[in-house]
Amino acid sequence: MARRPPNSVWRDNFAELKKPLAREEARVEASRCLYCYDAPCVKACPTHIDIPRFIRQIAAADPLGSGATILEANALGHSCARVCPVEVLCEGDCVYHDWHDKPIHIARLQRYATDAVHASDELPFEPGADTGKRVAVVGAGPAGAACAVYLRRLGHAVTIFEKRKLPGGLNTSGVAEYKMNAKTSLEELRMLFRLGCSVKTGTTVDGALAAKLMRDFDAVFLGVGLARARGLGIPGEGLPGVMDSLSFIERVKAHDRSLPGSSAATVVIGGGNTAVDAATQSRRTGASTVVLAYRRAAEDMSAYDFEVALARTDGAEVLLNAAPKRILGRKKVEGVEFARTKTVKGKLVEEKKTFIVPCDRVITAIGQSKNRALPEFFGAALNDDGTIKVDAKTLRTSHAKVFAGGDMVNGGKEVVNASADGKRAAWGIHQTFIPGADPDEDSAYWVSTIDGRVVAPIVPRAEDVHEK
Repeated sequence: MARRPPNSVWRDNFAELKKPLAREEARVEASRCLYCYDAPCVKACPTHIDIPRFIRQIAAADPLGSGATILEANALGHSCARVCPVEVLCEGDCVYHDWHDKPIHIARLQRYATDAVHASDELPFEPGADTGKRVAVVGAGPAGAACAVYLRRLGHAVTIFEKRKLPGGLNTSGVAEYKMNAKTSLEELRMLFRLGCSVKTGTTVDGALAAKLMRDFDAVFLGVGLARARGLGIPGEGLPGVMDSLSFIERVKAHDRSLPGSSAATVVIGGGNTAVDAATQSRRTGASTVVLAYRRAAEDMSAYDFEVALARTDGAEVLLNAAPKRILGRKKVEGVEFARTKTVKGKLVEEKKTFIVPCDRVITAIGQSKNRALPEFFGAALNDDGTIKVDAKTLRTSHAKVFAGGDMVNGGKEVVNASADGKRAAWGIHQTFIPGADPDEDSAYWVSTIDGRVVAPIVPRAEDVHEK
């Protein structure tokens, strides 16, 4: 029987990497901010949160007002504070970098503020007046959830259809436990859906249901993400001990202690962030050795440098310019045969000589296929790469009443990109219902953040009315 780490080790290995700030720590960090005009951090955030404003509110001892500023611009700001790759987004563009100083800890401040909102158990906004319009949202992941929230704020009835038993998409099942646990994702959605969203989980949208949704609803938003994990297409892929990274991470996230091969020598194949997460989590679940193999050079990896650094720190070896040729073994995985590669005039060339990396488990992480069937059910045209063709301003598809966002449109980006898409699509749907509609006092701020204009909220915020 495979050796598995004791419960205490498992708990420690998957504890949050970034700890929450205490109140005084948050105020001290907030006081470092320069509150830049035309702030580069705001431009770098796909949801264009008014970052200087929310940090100023923390400095003024108003975390609830700060949380309101965040959640109006990014409905999923609570989870994004934990999972956003801020090193290459808002914090990566902080002006302190120009002076070779550490950037403002924007994500940790954002978490401090949104944690305060969740502790109060009260949303800083309410649903809009009923318009009589009904929207079906397919997929309860970040794009669908965000779209639903903003549609409810505009007064439209929303029903969400989700094939899994739990909402949240990869936020719930696919984000590394040491970044965000499933409980946080589910609590965030529970609070947001109190705006009046009807959620039907365990519901797969097939052709028949799609036709019914098109008849019964005034608009449809598609936000189901990508489809199944891609296979390697090499011999031996069907051997026991081979699994895809999404299944592996989901089982780790569910604390599945029966996960096979927890102490096994592991090879992870891929060069993206999911591959790196799988490598890190393999080590943290007790794998004796982990080799992260990628067929190109380091500069070609799509994984973020800081994620790769974490995997290396945890003891994973990174094997570059190695293309998998076959998985070896009779009754189970015994190793992977690789060919060395090099890039010649922009093309990847494999050398004839091969080598073998012994292992007991192989985790594949070379991306996901596009979901082509679902868009076709709704009459939405596809681009050549399988993503849904949309109008960039409204996210309307080729069908007049169907909109789409998230990974189905962008091919696979971050949670914050999906949230931004949901917000944009909600306003696009609203303008379809009410052509030429202008934002009212309640929506002026968040609508301005869609394209990054970021006007000051018209309705007074908490820090304007609370006594200090």
